[in-house]
Amino acid sequence: MADFGSSEGSKPAVDPELQDFLMAENERARLSAQIHEFTDICWDKCVDKPGSKLDSRTESCLSNCVNRFVDTSLLITQRFAQSLQKNQGM
Repeated sequence: MADFGSSEGSKPAVDPELQDFLMAENERARLSAQIHEFTDICWDKCVDKPGSKLDSRTESCLSNCVNRFVDTSLLITQRFAQSLQKNQGM
């Protein structure tokens, strides 16, 4: 049988292009999941009954809801980055 694993103590070579591609795909998947989460939460919060058109109140509610989630996500990301920088400086 052929041994497709690496020998003990050595790491298999990782193609940088493949690694970049996988990271980009992971980011896209996370963004898509976040958009679905925003949609579900904001839809439940803002839309009383679906119609053929959004009224101005519903449109404003949806916009504000998504903007607050984006603001919160950015704040959490920034705080996490600051925390990492503090810990690396120790």
